[in-house]
Amino acid sequence: MGEFDLIKQYFTSQAPQQDLGPGDDCALIHVGTERLAVTKDLLLEGRHFFADVDPYRLGHKALAVNLSDLAAMSAQPTACFLGLAIAQAQPRWLQAFSQGFMDLARQFNCPLQGGDTCASQQGVIISVTCMGTLPLTVTAPLRSGAQVGDDIWLSGQLGGAHLALTLLQKAQQAPLSDRDKQTLQACRDALELPQPQVALGLQLRNIAHAMIDISDGLLQDLNHILQASHVGARLFEAKLPVIPELQTAETAFRRQAVFNGGDVYQLCFTAAAHDRPKLEALAQANQLHLSRIGSIMTSSGIELIDQHGQAFELAVSGFNHFK
Repeated sequence: MGEFDLIKQYFTSQAPQQDLGPGDDCALIHVGTERLAVTKDLLLEGRHFFADVDPYRLGHKALAVNLSDLAAMSAQPTACFLGLAIAQAQPRWLQAFSQGFMDLARQFNCPLQGGDTCASQQGVIISVTCMGTLPLTVTAPLRSGAQVGDDIWLSGQLGGAHLALTLLQKAQQAPLSDRDKQTLQACRDALELPQPQVALGLQLRNIAHAMIDISDGLLQDLNHILQASHVGARLFEAKLPVIPELQTAETAFRRQAVFNGGDVYQLCFTAAAHDRPKLEALAQANQLHLSRIGSIMTSSGIELIDQHGQAFELAVSGFNHFK
C-alpha cells in the first residue's frame, strides 16, 4: 500500500457538501463570505532532509512547502502554525531555523500564530499548518477541474532539486569532483530554498481550471489531476523547461530528474487554449518562466512525445511514502 492508497482507504472523510476535504492541495472550508484553505506538511530528519542541512534553509523550506500548497489553490496566505520536535534546545540552531522560517513568513505576510514544541528521540520533526483565504467569487482550481482541450502549463524549471539531491547523496559516499561541486552549487537552492509561487497562484484565479504544485514529480502529480478529472494528457519533452546543468546529461538520468524528480514546488496547471495570449502576457509582465508543455486529452494516462515526435514510455516513480 502506497501513501495515496493509505489516505484514500483510511482518512477520506465525509466533508460537508460545500467544503472540500482530503484529496487536493488544500482543504477548503466555508467561513462566512470566504473559503478558508488549510494545508499541513510533515518533514522528518533522514526522510525529507539531511541531519547537517543549514537550519536557516530548513526553516525556510518548512514553511515554503506549505505556502506552495496555498499557491496551488490560488489562496492568499493568512497564518501558519509550527510543531517542532528536537532532541536538544541548541540556541544557534534554533536562531537560524526560526530566522529562515520568519523571513519567509514576513515575505508572504503569513505570520506564525502558534504551535507546539517537544523533545524528540528520533531527530528533528517539523509539522507546519498553513491557512489562506479564497473568495467565493473565485473558482478554486481543483485537481478535478481539467477539461479536454486544455493546455498544460508549468512554471519555473525542472530537474534542479533532483540533481542536487543526487549529488548530496553521492557526497556522503566519497568527495565530489570539482565539476560536481560546481554543479551542486548551481542547483542546491532549488532543493533547499524553494520559492513558493504564491503571486502566480493569485494571478491565475479564474484562469487555471486545475492546478497542483510539483512536490513528488511531474508525472505523479499531473496524474493526480488526470485521475480526479477523468482525462488523459500528452506531454512534449522538447517543451519541458529543463535546467542547463541537465541539458547534456545521459538521457535516462535526465528523464528521471525531469519527469519524476520531486521537491520542485512549481505550479502545474491547465487552462483553456484561448487564454494563451493572456498567460503569455502575464509571464512577460511579471518576468515569469511559464512553459506550455502539453494538452489534456480524452484518453486516460499520459502520452510522452520525445524530441523527434515519437512516443516513448517512462515509469512513474515520483516520491511515495511506503512504496
